[in-house]
Amino acid sequence: MSSRLSGDLEKEEEDEEEEEEEESLNPTQVKMSQIVMPCHSNHRQELSVGQLLKWMDSTACLSAERHAGSPCVTASMDDIHFEHTISVGQVVNIKAKVNRAFNTSMEVGIQVTCEDLFADRHWKVCHAYATFVTQRTSTGKKVILKPIVPQTQTEQVEYSVAAERRRVRMLHDDIIRDLLSLGSIQQADSLTVENAVAAEKTKVESVELVLPPHANHQVNTFGGQIMAWMVNVATIAASRLCQAHPTLRTIDMFTFRGPSQVGDRLLLRAIVNNAFKNSMEVGVRAEAYQEEGPNRHINSAFMNFEVLDKNGKPCTLPRIRPEPVEGERRFQEAIARKKIRLDRKYIISRKQAEGPLSVPWDPRNQVYLSYNNVSALKMLAARNNWRLSSEKDKVRLYTLEEKSMLCVRVESEVDVPAHRAFGFLSELRNRTTWDTHYKECELIHRVDDEDFLYRVVTPSVRYGAVGSPTSATKGEGMLQDFILLASKRKPCSSGDPYVIALRSVSLPTYPPTEQFNRGEVLCAGFTILESTNNTSLITYYNQASPEVLPYISTDIAGLSSSFYHTFCSCSQYLIKNRLMSDSDEKHQQNQTTSPERSSSESETERLSATLNSTQL
Repeated sequence: MSSRLSGDLEKEEEDEEEEEEEESLNPTQVKMSQIVMPCHSNHRQELSVGQLLKWMDSTACLSAERHAGSPCVTASMDDIHFEHTISVGQVVNIKAKVNRAFNTSMEVGIQVTCEDLFADRHWKVCHAYATFVTQRTSTGKKVILKPIVPQTQTEQVEYSVAAERRRVRMLHDDIIRDLLSLGSIQQADSLTVENAVAAEKTKVESVELVLPPHANHQVNTFGGQIMAWMVNVATIAASRLCQAHPTLRTIDMFTFRGPSQVGDRLLLRAIVNNAFKNSMEVGVRAEAYQEEGPNRHINSAFMNFEVLDKNGKPCTLPRIRPEPVEGERRFQEAIARKKIRLDRKYIISRKQAEGPLSVPWDPRNQVYLSYNNVSALKMLAARNNWRLSSEKDKVRLYTLEEKSMLCVRVESEVDVPAHRAFGFLSELRNRTTWDTHYKECELIHRVDDEDFLYRVVTPSVRYGAVGSPTSATKGEGMLQDFILLASKRKPCSSGDPYVIALRSVSLPTYPPTEQFNRGEVLCAGFTILESTNNTSLITYYNQASPEVLPYISTDIAGLSSSFYHTFCSCSQYLIKNRLMSDSDEKHQQNQTTSPERSSSESETERLSATLNSTQL
């Protein structure tokens, strides 16, 4: 991670801040600014995450108490993704305000930005959502919160989405159990890896005595202080696996299960649950006890670390060998949590005020739509910050995360010439023979030789489950359908790939129906690049929308390898049809052909016959 950003990004974020300043001031808003001193930093002279969490918790608590008019305590804090680091001498600006108040709890949104006083630069560090609850009065009565009245469009969006986030928090444990009960979690194959590190070697145990400076104004242990201690032991556990200084990238939801007071001893335990290719999850458990009496479980958290090289790129991490029984459970739950992080980030946080992805189809905007369809795929393919997520038998899965969008790339070499692979894949109706996600595909309209409109039917997504849209009232078990514009392009010059671009459009003659859940595709498709005379590099891209994300995030999280099986099916389909084409070509060469027919006409008819003979 680096605190230096491009000028365009800085300008964009500065403009966003100026727009927010013009909005009416929310009465619950609280701002805190802190300059980072050496005592706040780690060994790299960067602000420690533990200290940042203290400041974030303090700011959010002040906002909650301003709205409630009574003492409040932290109940939980949602996932936090740290985008950039903060160096000594820079200023941390924290802004918190209540997004929505429920009965006795409220959601507080927290935004953290950094300011370089000497360069007059600002950039975003992270954002989070914390839940606070009111404490009972001296007579034991609950404090009922007054509702929040959103004043601006931004506040209206946060107010609306807060209810969905609350629903996910309440279902979080059930979602984990459902995932594990499905039996689709992969078993730990690291037992067969010789260089796997035993999870026992990463164990950390530490005891802290809660003193008055660690307490808040209600004489309870300050929630931010507990978070800071938990980050400390988690960092040590991560260091024992990688034998390097790890960087904390994300924190899963903190949930406070009970209070702690001055005089308590806090027992903190941490262990690496699972190590993925470039990241590891560390589980931390906090228990409080007095000199006499049982331990009280007060908090648990899961933190994800990376190890960065000198260029700021994530390093490959050693595999982990889990402990029997409990370690295996933690190993599998880490995979489930990885999937949940993806789904929450790219579905639940999706702004409800956004319009539909589908663009109305009209012959008058055909050229514009086709151009944007192809250019969007080409620009996506040109990104240089793809990260390798997994690889199996030379089929590689990459991911690209930017703001509120997740993109995937799957690629492999196939023993088929590029022009033939292009011909086979550009006929979308044949995709039902090799892609299980395509149940039906009908050609609605042939616009011209390069653009086609299709209606595609895909299997249902189980609503309310992990990885699926969270509306519980939507048609459960329904098939999905998509209206797609398929634009195909041949290379303009040597070195250019063949392109098959897909995106959703809306057609008045094919409106959404009650029998299907209408899905949308923002940007997807294939690029096919000639490798040699007989092989080609085939790459599939998808800029995930909520309707297709469940399949994608399942693969990325390690719950499934359907991307691998689908690509293998695609490769087999291409090779089979190539062999059929070669056979037809030899057969035609043995027959007498009319001298008036050109070779290009023969090739076109042969390829067309091959495609039409394929069983659908």
